Order: sequence, then structure tokens, then C-alpha cells
Amino acid sequence: MLQKTEVVVVGAGVIGSGVALELARAGYAVSVLDRGSGPGQGSTSASSAIVRYHYRHRDEVVLAWESGRRWARWEDYLGVTDPTGMAKFVITGLLVLPGDQLEMADALSHMRELGIAVEELEADEMRERFPALDPSRFGPPSLPEDDQFWADPQGGGSAYWIPQCGFVDDPQLAAHNLAHAAKSIGVDFRFKSEVVEVIRQNDRVAGARLSTGEMVKAPIVVNVAGPWSAALNELAGVLGDFATSTRPLEQEVISLPAPEGFQLGTGVCVTDADFGTYFRPHPGDTLLVGGMEPPCDPLVWLGRPEDAHTSVTHATWNMQSLRVARRVPSVGVPNRPSGIVGVYDVTADWIPIYDRTSLDGYYVAIGTSGHGFKQAPFVGELMAKLIHACESGHPHDHDPVLVPASWTRQSVNMGHFSRLRDVTLQYAMG
Repeated sequence: MLQKTEVVVVGAGVIGSGVALELARAGYAVSVLDRGSGPGQGSTSASSAIVRYHYRHRDEVVLAWESGRRWARWEDYLGVTDPTGMAKFVITGLLVLPGDQLEMADALSHMRELGIAVEELEADEMRERFPALDPSRFGPPSLPEDDQFWADPQGGGSAYWIPQCGFVDDPQLAAHNLAHAAKSIGVDFRFKSEVVEVIRQNDRVAGARLSTGEMVKAPIVVNVAGPWSAALNELAGVLGDFATSTRPLEQEVISLPAPEGFQLGTGVCVTDADFGTYFRPHPGDTLLVGGMEPPCDPLVWLGRPEDAHTSVTHATWNMQSLRVARRVPSVGVPNRPSGIVGVYDVTADWIPIYDRTSLDGYYVAIGTSGHGFKQAPFVGELMAKLIHACESGHPHDHDPVLVPASWTRQSVNMGHFSRLRDVTLQYAMG
């Protein structure tokens, strides 16, 4: 059976659904293909969904801030109400404990330039505002089996308070909201549809073939396949000029009972680079705790996303729960591990790739790792503008597209997210 459309988007996670929505708003006929049975059932569902703005690169700060304005006005941005329910942006504020591990100078400069409120707090101020939290310096990050982990703290350190940060309460529902808005303007979503071939014709992409043998013809294909993106790029044969590609990385986010002061309504999001961890309040009086991938932590790279563990491992549970217990001494640690395991799509420098490729008509929005969730509302518009420019003949590889940000009156230089960029290794949460 042969189907025809103008654009095929592969992947119906929060990024893919956002890309489909904005392409449809730009006038394209769009079909979305996803191997799952509904939107947001891949890596999106395992996201901690924290909305933060501290990045060392200006284009990423603009992208996050522009997206944050959309999260804050979610229904207005979507233009429809999803009868399934609406995801909510819960503004808690975010406390950044950089220690000596996270360089904040550039991020602070960018945030202040953009009018993002940020306040420096000394140790005494942290104790007064967040009495459940020990503001001492414990770093550099280490593992519980190392003597360094149990060393006496080095006195109090400073931190940064960013009050307009928070988290989205249901990441999978957020993807469903985007998909519902896209469907309302004509986007066709096809689930349980696995792409096994990227079709070429005359040096241009011509569509995708499914495992059923069915072919979906289209002159434009957008790879938003999350941890399956590298395999799809292999099928397309486009990796020859990529300065960095993507790899699937297993991620474990543990759940702990929230102590007094860190429950939903009273707790805040915390980026703790001093320990190499982050945590935030979660419904049900719990804390979600994840890692920032400091050098001491083993990274679990996967050959296939399907190879990930199905439940939280005791090693990760022990490491992350002990880190939180040192930072928040009143936290309780149950004997039985709980949490979720996800697979992130990661580049060597932890910066996404939002770009065209050497195959005309074939585009990628990949490598978003865990922190890309917050970018979803604006990534769709970036990709729609990029695709329109390239399809109109703009030489993006040599003259990167600039995308104006409608709410913040800034612009994003798409060259920052190029597949051809110079790759500089950086801390994952930088």
C-alpha cells in the first residue's frame, strides 16, 4: 500500500509532536510515524521534565527561555484543550549548587541579559530559606565507595536561585497535548509503525518504508526518533559529515519519600553539581532524583535502546540516595529501590542536533538527552523555519539560519546546533 504526504516525521515524543504541530501550522501536510502505541511513550515518558534556563551557551538559554514562556501559557500556545487532560508547568524555582564543578559565569551573563531573574545566595541565606538542605560543599563528586564521599564538608558555598524555573507535571501527557493540537489541524499520527528503510530517489529523500512493507512517500523526512535516531541515520546513509552523532544512554531516575520542606508545594528543584545530582518534588510526596553524569559515574551506553534495564539497579539506587541523604539529611531511604529507567539520545557535547543533512530533504532533531524536554515547544518552530529556509534554497551549512523568537524578541542561531559544529566536551548539565 502506498501513502503520500509532504512531510514524514519519525517519532511522536514531545519533540516530534512539537515539530509536527509547527510544520502543520506552517502549511505542510504532515504524517507522524512512531513504533510505540501512543505519543510520548519512549524517552519522553522517562524525562524528569525540569524547566531550567542556566546554560553556558546563549542560543540554548534563548531556546529554553522562549520555551518556558510557552509552558507557562500552555493552553494559549496549543490553541486547544486536550480532553485527556492538560499538562501543567509547576513553578517551584530552582536552586543551583555549582560547587567547583559547574562554571556559571556565562549562564549568569546570558540570563541577566535576557531578563531572567537570578539571585546569588550565600550559605547562611540558603539555611534560612531551605532549612532542610545542608549548604556545605562536599565535592568534587565521588562514589560512595570512595573515601572522598564521606569526607567532612569544606564549609558553606554560594548558590544561585532562579525563581521562574520548575517542572512539567506529566511529560507523557505534554506529548499527548502536542499531538492532540497537531491532530486538530490535520496531522496524521500512525502508531505501531516501525521504519525499516529511508527511501532515496535522485539524491533526495523520497519517504520511508515500514516493517509491514508499506511505503509512505514524502519529499521531506524529519528524524525525531530519540534513542533510535542513530539507527535511522544509518539507514539514511547520512552520517559521513556529522562532527558528532548520537548514542543511546541508559538513565535511571530514582524515587524517594520527600522530607518535610521538599514536598510538592513547598519543595524546589535543585541542581547539585557539587554531588553530580539533581532532584525535584513530585506528586505523591516523593522526590525524583537523577544524575548529572559527573566523571566519576559510569555511563551505560547501549547497543540498542531495547537493551536497557527494566527497573532501577541497586548500584544507582545506593549512589543517588546517599548523595541526597548527605545534602538533605532528613530524607528517608527505603530498603526497596523504586524509580524509572529511560534511554536518552546523547551527543558527545550534550548539545542537540537540529539541522539538515547531506541528503536533501532529510532533517534531524536529535541528541536532546534529558534536558531537551523543556525545549520542545520552541524546537518545533525552529525546525519548521529551518526546513522552509532550506527547501527554499538557503545555504544553511554556510550561512546558518537565524530564527526570531516571537515571545522573547530574541533570536536563535541554528548554527549552534549544526551537525558540522566544532565539538567541545562539556559537563552534561552545562
